[in-house]
Amino acid sequence: MIKKTLIAMCLTAIIFVVGSFKLQPDIINIKNSVFEVSYSQVLEQPLWLIYSSTNRPTLVNRKSMDFYVEKNIHTSDGFDYLSNVYDKGHLAPAATFSDNTENLKQTFSYLNCALQNQYLNRGEWRMLEEQVRKWDDSQTLVVKIILDFSNTSKKLPTGATVPDGFHMFIKWSNTNKKECYYFLNERPTTSWKEHKSLRCQHE
Repeated sequence: MIKKTLIAMCLTAIIFVVGSFKLQPDIINIKNSVFEVSYSQVLEQPLWLIYSSTNRPTLVNRKSMDFYVEKNIHTSDGFDYLSNVYDKGHLAPAATFSDNTENLKQTFSYLNCALQNQYLNRGEWRMLEEQVRKWDDSQTLVVKIILDFSNTSKKLPTGATVPDGFHMFIKWSNTNKKECYYFLNERPTTSWKEHKSLRCQHE
Protein backbone atom coordinates (compact mmCIF):
# COMPACT_ATOMS: atom_id res chain seq x y z
CA MET A 1 0.00 0.00 0.00
CA ILE A 2 2.84 2.36 0.90
CA LYS A 3 4.61 1.46 -2.35
CA LYS A 4 1.47 2.24 -4.39
CA THR A 5 1.12 5.55 -2.58
CA LEU A 6 4.74 6.47 -3.34
CA ILE A 7 4.31 5.54 -7.01
CA ALA A 8 1.16 7.64 -7.21
CA MET A 9 2.98 10.59 -5.63
CA CYS A 10 5.86 10.26 -8.09
CA LEU A 11 3.49 10.13 -11.05
CA THR A 12 1.69 13.22 -9.75
CA ALA A 13 5.01 15.04 -9.41
CA ILE A 14 6.02 14.10 -12.98
CA ILE A 15 2.68 15.27 -14.35
CA PHE A 16 3.04 18.53 -12.41
CA VAL A 17 6.55 19.14 -13.80
CA VAL A 18 5.50 18.36 -17.38
CA GLY A 19 2.45 20.59 -16.95
CA SER A 20 4.67 23.40 -15.69
CA PHE A 21 6.82 23.21 -18.82
CA LYS A 22 3.70 23.39 -20.96
CA LEU A 23 2.65 26.52 -19.10
CA GLN A 24 6.08 28.04 -19.74
CA PRO A 25 6.83 27.45 -23.44
CA ASP A 26 10.20 28.41 -24.90
CA ILE A 27 8.88 31.04 -27.30
CA ILE A 28 6.61 33.79 -26.00
CA ASN A 29 4.88 36.34 -28.24
CA ILE A 30 4.07 39.69 -26.66
CA LYS A 31 2.64 42.91 -28.03
CA ASN A 32 2.55 46.21 -26.16
CA SER A 33 2.04 49.84 -27.15
CA VAL A 34 5.64 50.17 -28.40
CA PHE A 35 6.64 46.87 -30.02
CA GLU A 36 5.66 43.30 -30.84
CA VAL A 37 8.24 40.63 -30.04
CA SER A 38 8.78 36.90 -30.31
CA TYR A 39 11.11 35.94 -27.45
CA SER A 40 13.04 32.72 -26.80
CA GLN A 41 13.41 31.88 -23.13
CA VAL A 42 15.99 29.21 -24.01
CA LEU A 43 18.22 31.59 -25.94
CA GLU A 44 17.32 34.46 -23.58
CA GLN A 45 17.09 36.70 -26.64
CA PRO A 46 14.44 38.04 -29.00
CA LEU A 47 13.90 36.12 -32.23
CA TRP A 48 12.25 39.06 -33.97
CA LEU A 49 10.73 42.40 -33.05
CA ILE A 50 8.48 44.86 -34.90
CA TYR A 51 7.88 48.54 -34.18
CA SER A 52 6.49 51.58 -35.99
CA SER A 53 8.75 54.58 -36.43
CA THR A 54 6.87 57.87 -36.58
CA ASN A 55 7.86 61.51 -36.23
CA ARG A 56 7.45 61.72 -32.45
CA PRO A 57 8.73 64.71 -30.45
CA THR A 58 11.58 64.20 -27.98
CA LEU A 59 10.13 65.20 -24.61
CA VAL A 60 11.89 62.96 -22.06
CA ASN A 61 15.44 61.68 -21.66
CA ARG A 62 16.80 58.26 -20.74
CA LYS A 63 19.37 59.25 -18.12
CA SER A 64 17.53 57.77 -15.14
CA MET A 65 16.43 54.59 -16.91
CA ASP A 66 17.96 51.12 -16.94
CA PHE A 67 16.86 47.77 -18.31
CA TYR A 68 14.48 45.68 -16.23
CA VAL A 69 13.38 42.05 -16.27
CA GLU A 70 9.77 41.06 -16.89
CA LYS A 71 7.84 39.06 -14.32
CA ASN A 72 7.48 35.34 -15.12
CA ILE A 73 9.55 35.58 -18.34
CA HIS A 74 13.07 34.15 -18.50
CA THR A 75 15.13 36.80 -20.30
CA SER A 76 18.74 37.87 -20.27
CA ASP A 77 19.76 40.17 -17.43
CA GLY A 78 22.57 42.47 -16.41
CA PHE A 79 25.00 39.61 -15.70
CA ASP A 80 24.98 38.60 -19.39
CA TYR A 81 26.45 41.97 -20.36
CA LEU A 82 29.25 42.23 -17.77
CA SER A 83 32.93 42.23 -18.78
CA ASN A 84 32.42 41.43 -22.44
CA VAL A 85 32.14 43.18 -25.80
CA TYR A 86 28.33 43.09 -25.91
CA ASP A 87 26.09 46.09 -25.32
CA LYS A 88 22.48 46.00 -24.15
CA GLY A 89 21.31 46.72 -27.65
CA HIS A 90 17.85 48.25 -28.00
CA LEU A 91 15.89 46.80 -30.92
CA ALA A 92 13.08 49.36 -30.71
CA PRO A 93 15.30 52.42 -30.12
CA ALA A 94 14.88 54.53 -27.01
CA ALA A 95 15.32 57.69 -29.09
CA THR A 96 12.34 56.76 -31.27
CA PHE A 97 10.05 56.50 -28.24
CA SER A 98 11.16 59.49 -26.16
CA ASP A 99 7.82 61.24 -26.57
CA ASN A 100 6.64 60.19 -23.11
CA THR A 101 7.94 58.35 -20.05
CA GLU A 102 5.73 55.28 -20.48
CA ASN A 103 6.87 54.62 -24.04
CA LEU A 104 10.52 55.23 -23.20
CA LYS A 105 10.36 52.89 -20.22
CA GLN A 106 8.95 50.06 -22.33
CA THR A 107 12.02 50.22 -24.57
CA PHE A 108 14.12 49.32 -21.51
CA SER A 109 12.48 45.92 -21.06
CA TYR A 110 14.90 43.02 -21.56
CA LEU A 111 12.35 41.78 -24.11
CA ASN A 112 13.68 44.62 -26.27
CA CYS A 113 17.34 43.93 -25.54
CA ALA A 114 19.90 41.95 -27.53
CA LEU A 115 23.53 41.00 -27.02
CA GLN A 116 24.97 43.32 -29.67
CA ASN A 117 28.62 43.96 -30.36
CA GLN A 118 29.39 47.34 -28.80
CA TYR A 119 31.08 48.68 -31.93
CA LEU A 120 28.07 47.73 -34.05
CA ASN A 121 25.56 49.10 -31.53
CA ARG A 122 27.34 52.43 -31.13
CA GLY A 123 28.41 52.67 -34.74
CA GLU A 124 26.72 51.67 -38.01
CA TRP A 125 23.59 50.23 -36.38
CA ARG A 126 23.03 53.49 -34.50
CA MET A 127 23.58 55.46 -37.69
CA LEU A 128 20.98 53.38 -39.52
CA GLU A 129 18.52 53.98 -36.67
CA GLU A 130 19.16 57.71 -37.00
CA GLN A 131 18.51 57.48 -40.73
CA VAL A 132 15.21 55.69 -40.06
CA ARG A 133 14.18 58.60 -37.84
CA LYS A 134 14.95 60.99 -40.71
CA TRP A 135 12.92 58.89 -43.13
CA ASP A 136 9.92 58.82 -40.78
CA ASP A 137 9.58 62.63 -41.01
CA SER A 138 7.49 62.15 -44.14
CA GLN A 139 5.59 58.95 -43.30
CA THR A 140 5.40 56.14 -40.77
CA LEU A 141 7.80 53.25 -41.22
CA VAL A 142 7.31 49.68 -40.06
CA VAL A 143 10.60 48.19 -38.89
CA LYS A 144 11.14 44.48 -38.34
CA ILE A 145 14.37 43.17 -36.82
CA ILE A 146 15.21 39.48 -37.10
CA LEU A 147 18.07 37.99 -35.11
CA ASP A 148 20.15 35.18 -36.61
CA PHE A 149 21.04 32.12 -34.55
CA SER A 150 22.74 28.87 -35.55
CA ASN A 151 24.11 25.66 -34.08
CA THR A 152 27.42 27.45 -33.61
CA SER A 153 26.04 30.60 -31.91
CA LYS A 154 28.08 31.51 -28.85
CA LYS A 155 26.49 30.75 -25.49
CA LEU A 156 27.71 32.81 -22.56
CA PRO A 157 28.55 31.21 -19.19
CA THR A 158 25.70 33.29 -17.73
CA GLY A 159 23.19 31.48 -19.97
CA ALA A 160 22.26 33.82 -22.84
CA THR A 161 23.07 33.04 -26.47
CA VAL A 162 24.76 35.63 -28.66
CA PRO A 163 23.08 36.34 -32.02
CA ASP A 164 25.19 35.72 -35.13
CA GLY A 165 23.73 38.77 -36.85
CA PHE A 166 20.84 41.18 -37.29
CA HIS A 167 18.46 41.83 -40.19
CA MET A 168 16.57 45.13 -40.32
CA PHE A 169 13.59 45.27 -42.68
CA ILE A 170 12.09 48.72 -43.28
CA LYS A 171 8.75 49.31 -44.99
CA TRP A 172 7.25 52.69 -45.84
CA SER A 173 3.58 52.59 -44.78
CA ASN A 174 2.13 54.66 -47.64
CA THR A 175 4.12 53.12 -50.50
CA ASN A 176 5.51 49.79 -51.57
CA LYS A 177 9.05 50.89 -50.82
CA LYS A 178 11.19 48.50 -48.77
CA GLU A 179 14.80 48.47 -47.70
CA CYS A 180 16.70 45.72 -45.92
CA TYR A 181 20.04 45.59 -44.15
CA TYR A 182 22.10 42.82 -42.61
CA PHE A 183 24.92 43.10 -40.08
CA LEU A 184 27.09 40.37 -38.63
CA ASN A 185 27.33 40.74 -34.87
CA GLU A 186 30.86 42.08 -34.98
CA ARG A 187 32.72 45.33 -35.42
CA PRO A 188 31.67 46.79 -38.81
CA THR A 189 34.35 47.64 -41.33
CA THR A 190 32.08 49.44 -43.82
CA SER A 191 29.30 52.04 -43.76
CA TRP A 192 25.74 50.99 -42.93
CA LYS A 193 24.89 51.77 -46.54
CA GLU A 194 27.14 48.91 -47.62
CA HIS A 195 25.05 46.47 -45.56
CA LYS A 196 22.01 46.78 -47.79
CA SER A 197 20.53 43.35 -48.49
CA LEU A 198 18.38 41.85 -51.24
CA ARG A 199 16.55 39.62 -48.79
CA CYS A 200 13.52 41.91 -48.54
CA GLN A 201 12.53 40.77 -52.02
CA HIS A 202 11.47 37.55 -50.31
CA GLU A 203 9.77 39.14 -47.31
